[in-house]
Parts: sequence; structure tokens; C-alpha cells
Amino acid sequence: MQKEVVYQSTNTFDTLNELTDQTKTVWLVFHGIGYLSRYFIRLFQSLDAEDNYIIAPQAPSKYYKNNDYKRVGSSWLTKENTGTETKNVLNYVDAIMELEKLPASVNFVVLGYSQGVSIASRWIASRKIQPNAFVMISGGFPKELKKDDFTFLNQTTKVTHILGENDPYFEIKKVEAEKIRVKEILPQIEFRSHPGGHELDIETVKNIF
Repeated sequence: MQKEVVYQSTNTFDTLNELTDQTKTVWLVFHGIGYLSRYFIRLFQSLDAEDNYIIAPQAPSKYYKNNDYKRVGSSWLTKENTGTETKNVLNYVDAIMELEKLPASVNFVVLGYSQGVSIASRWIASRKIQPNAFVMISGGFPKELKKDDFTFLNQTTKVTHILGENDPYFEIKKVEAEKIRVKEILPQIEFRSHPGGHELDIETVKNIF
């Protein structure tokens, strides 16, 4: 018989730059499968350090990436016990935001890359977050989320989906069908592409506003 227990857990997260009175934009960025947050956050180093403060949560499930047991990756969710694991992850994100205490004066960007899109989307929907921008990069939008889950979202929120033209997961029929589905849920969405693959091209997000 499978049972369930509730316990307290501790996890890390990473930040880049300093949150000051000069900060204009705060980025909450969710990495993809296989990353550690301390490496993922380096992709944002080219953003102006005075204007931008980046917060990178760390997926809780760690694993060795190959047989030499040296490189460590992580994953947000699997198909195993997804509902409970999702609740745990979203509670963790809540705890980060409570700790960071972001000022209301800054632009707030929620960004998900690859598997991180699923966490970013679910967090916004379940917590009724009102970011200034929501960026999805090379990741699928959760199947269970519907238009009704985002009726609270301010229509001034800039929603952007970015995909590499040489992404190995790029199948034109599936991509076009996904665009239609997500457009119905988030009518203000803008679709962009870049000539690269399954990657985060920081140049494509520098002008999201």
C-alpha cells in the first residue's frame, strides 16, 4: 500500500546581480531538464547588471547525467505522482517570492525554458500572478491548462513564445497546432523564432517589452 507523508524540505535557488533602487526589471527564470540553476542563470549575464535582477529556482530532483557520475542535472517533474510534485514545486516557488519581497515598482518577467515552461505556466495560472511579461522558450504548454485558467491575466501582459528553427523537437504540424491552442488561451501571445536549436538565445528576449 502506498502512503503519503508531509515533511519540511529545503532547496536552493540562485540570483544574479543585486536588487536595488535602480533595478528596473526582475526576471524569474525556470531552467529546462538537465540544468542546475547556477549554470542556467549564467545565460542572463549579458543583461545590464544595474537594470536587471535575475532569480533562478532549482528543480528539486537531481540525477547523474552519465555513467561517470560526475555531471549532475535536475528535473522539475515526471509522469510519476505529478499532481503532488507540482504542488510541492509551486509551494517552493511561493517561498522564494516571499523571501525576495520584490518591490511593486519593477517590471516582473516570468520566463520558462523547455521543461521550465510547464512550471512557469502552472505557477502563473494557479497563483493568479500578474507579470509584466511571460516568456515561453522551446517548451510545451501544459495540456490541462485552459482559457478559463487565465481570465484573470491583464491583457497588457506581454506574452511571447520563442522557438528555434533548428530545434530537433520542431515538428511543423505539431508546432502549428500548438500555436492555435495556445493562442486561444492567451490571445495576446506573440510567436518568435530564431535560427538556432533547442536553446535559450538571450538576444531574443532583450526586447520583449
